Amino acid sequence: MNRLAGKRVLITGASSGFGAAAARRFAEQGCDLLLSARRVERVEDLAKEIQDAHDVEVRVDGLDVTDRDAVAAYVADLAHQKLIPDILVNNAGKARGLDKLYEGRIEHWEDMIDTNVKGLLYMTRAVVPHMVARNSGHVINLGSIAGHWTYPKGAVYNATKAGVRSITEGLNMDLLGTNVRVSSVDPGMAETEFSDVRFDGDNGRAKDVYKGVKPLSAEDVADVILYVANLPEHVNILDVVMMPTAQRSATLVHREGT
Repeated sequence: MNRLAGKRVLITGASSGFGAAAARRFAEQGCDLLLSARRVERVEDLAKEIQDAHDVEVRVDGLDVTDRDAVAAYVADLAHQKLIPDILVNNAGKARGLDKLYEGRIEHWEDMIDTNVKGLLYMTRAVVPHMVARNSGHVINLGSIAGHWTYPKGAVYNATKAGVRSITEGLNMDLLGTNVRVSSVDPGMAETEFSDVRFDGDNGRAKDVYKGVKPLSAEDVADVILYVANLPEHVNILDVVMMPTAQRSATLVHREGT
């Protein structure tokens, strides 16, 4: 059953990966979209693709979620235009570097903390009061299995995703007595631009991450986001942990031919 037709969905980091795939899935269900990312040209191309295929409204904005004032202005404009979303997908996030903590690059740490934690908080703080006032809405955060299992050389990224997990749980409790739902979708190994970003564009090193493994795709993750969003309003999925069959924890991966 399609319970999503006619709803408005805001997706951050919609220029690629999970965000772009989720945008396509929601459009297929008849949702209007609010798509934002720093790489606005890529989002504009995605919006054109979606509007050519589906009869939905798509608004595109260039937005860096780490800019608190820009986020506040963006959501204030949405409120002025009566475009507050029914569903907020806090997708914008990244991993930078894979180093021992005492050898890590501080600019990598700051980039991850600013995007994965502070950016998610800025957007949540701006949007959720409107959902509470309306007494309806759904916040879906993109977490990671890295928030469940710490692994070597990933301490700061692990910490940011553990933070997302705690924010999701805390927000869920703070919304007790309202009809606003809160969920987290936490993927394991998934092949997107994630590893290219983590390794500063070293494509060979990025491809080695998936060697001998069939990883999750962006579409696999988008399917779960859609499932969580489409449930009846009295049903709330707090957390979904998903991995490819070849992976059983953050560090346990079976690779063919090894």
